[in-house]
Amino acid sequence: MRPTVLRRATRKRLVSALGTALLCGAGLAAPASAANSVPGTDSVPAANPAAVTNPVPVVNPETAATPAAGSPQADRQAAPHAPGDGLALTPPMGFNNWNSTGCGPEFNEEMVKGIADIFVEKGLKDAGYEYVNLDDCWAEPQRDGDGKLVPHHERFPSGIKAVADYVHDKGLKLGIYTSAGTHTCNNSPGMPGALGHEESDARQFADWGVDYLKYDNCNNQGVPARERYETMRAALEKTGRDIVYSICEWGENKPWEWAAGVGHLWRTTGDIADNWGSMLGIMKQNLPLAPYAGPGHWNDPDMLEVGNGGMTDTEYRTHFSMWSVMAAPLLIGSDLREADGATLEILGNKEVVAVDQDALGKQGEVVSQDGGRWVVSKEMADGSRAVALFNETGQEQSIATTATEAGLPQADSYDVRDLWKHQDSTSTGEISATVPAHGTVLVRVGPAE
Repeated sequence: MRPTVLRRATRKRLVSALGTALLCGAGLAAPASAANSVPGTDSVPAANPAAVTNPVPVVNPETAATPAAGSPQADRQAAPHAPGDGLALTPPMGFNNWNSTGCGPEFNEEMVKGIADIFVEKGLKDAGYEYVNLDDCWAEPQRDGDGKLVPHHERFPSGIKAVADYVHDKGLKLGIYTSAGTHTCNNSPGMPGALGHEESDARQFADWGVDYLKYDNCNNQGVPARERYETMRAALEKTGRDIVYSICEWGENKPWEWAAGVGHLWRTTGDIADNWGSMLGIMKQNLPLAPYAGPGHWNDPDMLEVGNGGMTDTEYRTHFSMWSVMAAPLLIGSDLREADGATLEILGNKEVVAVDQDALGKQGEVVSQDGGRWVVSKEMADGSRAVALFNETGQEQSIATTATEAGLPQADSYDVRDLWKHQDSTSTGEISATVPAHGTVLVRVGPAE
């Protein structure tokens, strides 16, 4: 979350100057520093994610050269080490309220409990969704006399532990939010940040039964990012509780290069907004970072907007497909209490979720990109490939590749499974489809047995 993020009006998000993704990753234009960002100010310039035209590196598995051992190229391509605590071995899945409510009055303990109920009742828990996460404004704007955080008396009158107990009783887990600064990102009125209070806050979170922490970047007083995020990491470890640690510093300090031993996931971009240009720009920033992702350490291109009303169902299927191919965390950002059948069908597609949750933990890599026609291939643990044929353009397009170009061995024939149509076919090697404007055909391909 960035400062000056406006909450949604009805079901459509109002896009502020900071609601679009910052072009800060993968060699794109770097954003201004947020070292002294203050909520309510336009301290970080906006960017137009739809204008991201930098070519994405293309990986050809048959011709790609292997960097010499010890070379800078090899160091950049080597996947970093995870924290080693056995957490988040697949990308976290769950819910976060921010994209749908911001700090609006509808964000309260009844909403949180309602989301937990829906996870169970609508089969989302069975599909793999696990975390029910609170974002900004869950606490009072001031600490108590002992320096402790105080749950907001109107939003969470029962306290956070009672909410955690309710969520846990459903077989789910609870997440919480704070910032690695003196104050969180919201200014109306927001809540105290954890800078200088790391051990006390981490202890409170653990005592309440929190299972996931999203740690933002606002009002950080110029303290180096790595220092702030490592301090909280140590505080979480000291509690002895298993807490998934989400680093949300917006990709400003290239966390993919250093955060794998610190957190379990790290934001690679600025905040997503509920529109095609924002989603597309963020996808383009995240795709080149595939070498840095793996079990326990994930690139996070921000939460899902599926169901919030700013895109078509075709665009939402693309959003969900590409996040899954990128092995991204799948955190639902819409109010499921208002979700229609199409939204639940997209979010609950177990075959697409299985691509995201594959145990090998590979992020998909770009095979080809030509005139807005994309092919992205994700290696799977069983030796198959998940192949996304993605049409960026505003017109229907024919998109094609081959099984060998997607990384599969030569074979006489291949089994092809369409993960949205749930249909099987065979191929002698060509993988192709007519893809609607802004659409994605997602298939899983492997040598026929």
